[in-house]
Amino acid sequence: MSKTNSQYDSVIQRCKELFLKKNHDYGTAWRILRTISVVDQIYIKAQRIRTIQEKKSQLIGDDIPGEFIGIINYSIIGNIQLTLPTDAPEEMDPAVVKEQYEHFSAIAKRLMEDKNHDYGEAWRSMSQESFVDLILMKLQRIRQILANDGKTIISEGIDANYNDIINYAVFALILQSEQAA
Repeated sequence: MSKTNSQYDSVIQRCKELFLKKNHDYGTAWRILRTISVVDQIYIKAQRIRTIQEKKSQLIGDDIPGEFIGIINYSIIGNIQLTLPTDAPEEMDPAVVKEQYEHFSAIAKRLMEDKNHDYGEAWRSMSQESFVDLILMKLQRIRQILANDGKTIISEGIDANYNDIINYAVFALILQSEQAA
């Protein structure tokens, strides 16, 4: 488990560094996005990965790991957005953005640790295709929750689905790095 924790931390650190650099360049322009738009951004990235997996080729240079990083970062954006009031300012202080990023990535990591305890790191035997399919399924669930005005009867909320998406993408990146080594 300590190997997984260090690998997880390494992936999140890489994602956070890119996120904070983009935050420096663009500010918090993502604050304009509504939940459905965040979901669509994640969908575009996951669908691109799935298409590349199925066609076994790509024409645009952006690599699959970069798409998984984008999925992680948009999922964290989604969780940040869920906690902010609708009238919150669009621009956020960079220190607050970093704090929020670390807060929500820590929540996702705790969930991963709990699930790894119960499932025995079953994800290590999963395929890259399954991670993408599960991400796409979670996005469909979020869309359905939104269609239900954000209410669920028995199911987890939007934030829990974002956390699962983060973890599936981190797992995909960990396994890709192990295969490359």
